[in-house]
Amino acid sequence: MKNKKLKLARVEKDLSQAELAELVGVTRQTIGLIEAGGYNPTLNLCIAICRALDKTLDQLFWEEN
Repeated sequence: MKNKKLKLARVEKDLSQAELAELVGVTRQTIGLIEAGGYNPTLNLCIAICRALDKTLDQLFWEEN
């Protein structure tokens, strides 16, 4: 499942995938895979992404049915 909320939050902060990746200590490819739904990040990585984007875990990673 694509993570559109993550991509939207990143774009709202005017960050590229590479810039967000640098902030959280991963590669640009990792961010791309998370946004595309091809990678399930660890809780620690989810928290780091949330902090970088000023969002909560629920706002970025909670799946709505």
